[in-house]
Amino acid sequence: MTLAFETVDVFTDTAFGGNPLAVVFGGEDLSGEAMQRIAREFNYSETTFVLPPADPANTARVRIFSTKREMPFAGHPNVGTATVLAWRGEAFGRRLGDRLVFEEIAGLVPIAVQSDGGRPVGAMLTAPAALSTGAEATVEDVAACLGLTPADIRTDTHRPIVASGGLPFLVAELTDRAALERSRPDTAGFASAATVVPHGAILSYVRTGGPNTGGTDTVDIRARMFAPIRNVAEDPATGSANVALMGLLASLQATPGTLVRRIAQGVEMGRPSLLEGEADWRDGKVTAIRMGGRCAPVMRGELLAW
Repeated sequence: MTLAFETVDVFTDTAFGGNPLAVVFGGEDLSGEAMQRIAREFNYSETTFVLPPADPANTARVRIFSTKREMPFAGHPNVGTATVLAWRGEAFGRRLGDRLVFEEIAGLVPIAVQSDGGRPVGAMLTAPAALSTGAEATVEDVAACLGLTPADIRTDTHRPIVASGGLPFLVAELTDRAALERSRPDTAGFASAATVVPHGAILSYVRTGGPNTGGTDTVDIRARMFAPIRNVAEDPATGSANVALMGLLASLQATPGTLVRRIAQGVEMGRPSLLEGEADWRDGKVTAIRMGGRCAPVMRGELLAW
């Protein structure tokens, strides 16, 4: 059995930026334990395994593993896997178009392939679940997790709150970019706030410009995601967390429409990423959340042991 793999940097058009992902093919006979060992070997935030779909109407079944566990859904693995498949042009004997559907634990994930000059360059997913919100956290808990003071946490638009579009995160708005740049994950703070920080993950963000304009740095939002007790001190680009953020922000809009935001993440890590988010707000609820971006190829090879 040969296991081919490709690695790709997601939410960037430049190699060694964005968030790296390993995409593994040929693993139909692998156990979940073997997949987990391979994910630990790559040591990326996630590794995907592309498998035949249960329903032939769909493109593939995709299993997603962090270094510690299987994930029901994640953002950059979907965008990266879809882009790699689009570069290959086929999956399981079928030619692929610009619309893919992945079967995942969280449900079906529709994905639109993005092209430039006729060549696939990235992808945009539609979240598999509706927006849901959960418990709020205190500013003291958030500050303890991020090495900040309670005064650094902004609460006039929303308090720190658990939000999800397929995977839950605690979402917190900070007062300014200085607070964002000053943030440092505190493992003890995360451990003490475990009851209100789902899966040990916080997305913190600041707004940088007016709606859809991006301000002077061409983005609307700067974000950082920390999950130290999940073995991710900081993530350079977190599609699922920004799905939650986009859904939350859309739910706070006064009028129906589509919220569009460009989000920069990973800047402080030296792996700048650009995520393009959209969320539809109709009849008092968020009806769809989309997240996408470009990808850059990095490596291709074969796994010799599993």
